[in-house]
Amino acid sequence: MLEKKEHNYEKAVLVGVITQNQDEEKLTEYLDELEFLAFTAGATVQKRFTQKLTQPDSKTFIGSGKAIEIKEYVKENEIGTVIFDDELSPSQLKNLEREMEVKILDRTNLILDIFAQRAQTSYARTQVELAQYQYLLPRLTRMWTHLERQKGGIGMRGPGETEIETDRRIIRDRITLLKEKLKTIDKQMATQRNNRGKVVRAALVGYTNVGKSTLMNSISKSEVFAENKLFATLDTTVRKVVIGNLPFLLTDTVGFIRKLPTQLVESFKSTLDEVREADLLIHVVDISHESFEDHIESVNHILMEINAHQKPMIMVFNKIDGFSYEKKDEDDLTPSTRKNVSLEEWKKTWMAKSKYPTVFISALTKENFPEMKKMIYDEVMKIHISRFPYNDFLFEYFDNDEEESNN
Repeated sequence: MLEKKEHNYEKAVLVGVITQNQDEEKLTEYLDELEFLAFTAGATVQKRFTQKLTQPDSKTFIGSGKAIEIKEYVKENEIGTVIFDDELSPSQLKNLEREMEVKILDRTNLILDIFAQRAQTSYARTQVELAQYQYLLPRLTRMWTHLERQKGGIGMRGPGETEIETDRRIIRDRITLLKEKLKTIDKQMATQRNNRGKVVRAALVGYTNVGKSTLMNSISKSEVFAENKLFATLDTTVRKVVIGNLPFLLTDTVGFIRKLPTQLVESFKSTLDEVREADLLIHVVDISHESFEDHIESVNHILMEINAHQKPMIMVFNKIDGFSYEKKDEDDLTPSTRKNVSLEEWKKTWMAKSKYPTVFISALTKENFPEMKKMIYDEVMKIHISRFPYNDFLFEYFDNDEEESNN
């Protein structure tokens, strides 16, 4: 089982490529996110290296000249880690480590490392360990520089088994064992979900670090771990919440991220089952982030992957207290950019035409909380009435309840 590790901050550099599918602006945005990931994992970024390529080099991902430039910088500044923004193939990883003589990580490996640090329960740690082994299996070659065969002897003169083959076999056995363990836990989790009866279930979903746990704490008055770092929440938390006089269950789930490793989507199947089996999704968005529309798209893509995209949903745009924009002078005739759009103007864009109820809040200052609670209440009420059609007497006193709680 994985042991939780305390990390001292180590020095790292980031590497990304500008391609036909990824322009310079998009790369800068991805590298900003990668730097935040590195900080969360326990590294301080000293420099970023970028290169324009038609397509990544099949041997070393970057060109040979850029590889030499990075190697020289790493040596001069005593850098311990080079982090690439995209997933590297096993051969690229091996070639780069041989070339640069330092630890090479890619985005997937970095996310897995953060998950290993963040996993609290035995269940989450089992999921992460499985994902790590699945990632490690095809990349074992880089871990061995000596591939001598085991000694034979009399009666043992066959080709033998190399050390790396032994390790591959051990890892495959471990993967099988972990999968069996997860199957058992999946059954237990399914039983837990069934035992919750017909109570309406709502799940908080969204990109990582958008304030889901802070919102969970505010609504449920609980103490879920919340921090301004990526993947602060890894273990699913379920709390009973009562708004007005209507009870329902609220689930805080793991945050999504762009380029989420496929191993993690598979390993965290049970965690995502909480989303898949929810009656209502509360999609939390950090509107203060300049790429919040990309974040929405990433979350919607994963919801589609797990077949949860057709559920009733509420769009909650959080962190309005941190939103800022650059107001243009009246005589400024240059075209407006995203940075010049105010919050009021955003509200009049596609958000006004959204098929889902939309609200703008601050989980920290609780601005517009009554409006959001009423919205959640209305949606939960619709589901509750469809489930218990003769129990509609519950829903007559919401306003009075709100007034009392506000006084």
